[in-house]
Amino acid sequence: MHLSLPDYIEITQNSKQYIANYLGENSYSKVFVLYDENSKKYCFPILGNSIVNAIKIEIKSGEENKTLETCSFIWQAFTEANADRNALLINLGGGVIGDMGGFCASTYKRGIDFINIPTTLLSQVDASIGGKLGIDFNGFKNHIGLFNLPKKVIIDPVFLQTLAPNQIRSGFAEMLKHGFIKDSIHLIELSKIDLENCNWLPYIKKSIRVKNEIVVSDPYEKIERKLLNFGHTIGHAVESYFINNNAPILHGEAVALGIITEAYLSSKYLKLEGDEQKKIIEIIDSFFDRIKIPKGGINEILANLDQDKKNTNSVIQSVLLTKIGQPKHSIEISKEDVLEALNNYGFK
Repeated sequence: MHLSLPDYIEITQNSKQYIANYLGENSYSKVFVLYDENSKKYCFPILGNSIVNAIKIEIKSGEENKTLETCSFIWQAFTEANADRNALLINLGGGVIGDMGGFCASTYKRGIDFINIPTTLLSQVDASIGGKLGIDFNGFKNHIGLFNLPKKVIIDPVFLQTLAPNQIRSGFAEMLKHGFIKDSIHLIELSKIDLENCNWLPYIKKSIRVKNEIVVSDPYEKIERKLLNFGHTIGHAVESYFINNNAPILHGEAVALGIITEAYLSSKYLKLEGDEQKKIIEIIDSFFDRIKIPKGGINEILANLDQDKKNTNSVIQSVLLTKIGQPKHSIEISKEDVLEALNNYGFK
């Protein structure tokens, strides 16, 4: 079955020319570019003079800065520049930039246009696709947000050359997730990848198509889109713990942990076969080191589960697998189950 790319996604190997053409064809009163110190140094020069005249807004990198305070800084920059509703924001960076920049653009004066130019593998295959926008609040991941599609997402593999290996692995976790929930052939191909020497373009396209097929069927995450949260119930709880304790881990590292622990619960609840569970663990362990979780942090991790966005009537719900490629959403799990799964994963 052929899966198409969404209309707002543009995959190019000349993002500089594409954005120059786009700005030439569309009349905006003001153009802003949002970046952090990393995308400013490594990615902004790649675009050359295509957005050199944009009003620049620089924020600090990292999930720990994806906060209401940073949003206030961005909104203030819009306000001081007298931005009207015909302004444009270009988000140049990874998932934090795209999530928060899109959120700020969508709420400023009830909404201005925004474009994402994702510069990490994670944002190219996942964070910039599907219109989820938001920020963290009181240490809880993506606690405040909304759904709104960008005018364009411009994906250029050239930006991946600027990434450290751990950032590549972080995005790769989401690609593996796409394989585990939807496409076993994609999973087999991914499991054979050499992360240091890879032509990412065909794999990026396939991951986007897998995600988009699910998003199109359920854009506001009422039913089917929940499947994209495989690995994220426990993964987000652990990720929030490390953020709150000033030792942030990468999102993909948390998802990798979530995939292993939720595969364990899949065998308990949905009778995922032992061989399949073993295969999942072997694939994840071949690319990721185990996260060293302090045993003293378990109560905080379990408490974080109470704020998971998939919960209904205070019941914790997760996405589990009946087999690879066959997920089920809204499976009720308990904190005791999560503790059991984390014990099986291992503590420091």
